[in-house]
Amino acid sequence: MKLNRCPWAIDDLYCQYHDEEWGLASHDDRHLFEMLILEGAQAGLSWSTILKKRENYRAAFDDFDPEKIARYDEAKIQELLGNPGIVRNRLKIAATVQNAKAFLEVQKEFGTFDKHIWQFVNHKPIQNARESLKDVPPKTTESDAMSKELQKRCFKFVGSTICYAYMQAVGMVNDHLVDCFRWKKLK
Repeated sequence: MKLNRCPWAIDDLYCQYHDEEWGLASHDDRHLFEMLILEGAQAGLSWSTILKKRENYRAAFDDFDPEKIARYDEAKIQELLGNPGIVRNRLKIAATVQNAKAFLEVQKEFGTFDKHIWQFVNHKPIQNARESLKDVPPKTTESDAMSKELQKRCFKFVGSTICYAYMQAVGMVNDHLVDCFRWKKLK
């Protein structure tokens, strides 16, 4: 039996991500950090490009360990700029290092990044009932607030559109379409 999925799940990689991860509420700080970095890396590119490079990112960035990444120096940045397995953009790589430092500051202040980031949805997923992809906005008042707060805390590549994609990815909002099999499971 063919499952009805959101129309963007068009190949095996997208289907696996859609079926197993996208929209599933995450409260794991390491995963929350990974997705924040990957969403920023995706800016100006397709999500497919990032998904295909995800394992390379994990290897290149010490499995998204923010404590290790926060200590990266110019030599490490140069090494990453030479790594064809990731997006070799100096600003995005530097942002990853800066975001690791900012992430650790948030953890220090709140105990976990999870506790801080989920406040933007009152600590429970927003359950949307979208019937078409054209009903999904690029940003919301919640993503605007998240973006403003993260920027205030010196995070980079965290505009409102990136924040909304992040919120969708980590399950802060359920934007599976109502006829998608995942919408009911995550509701």
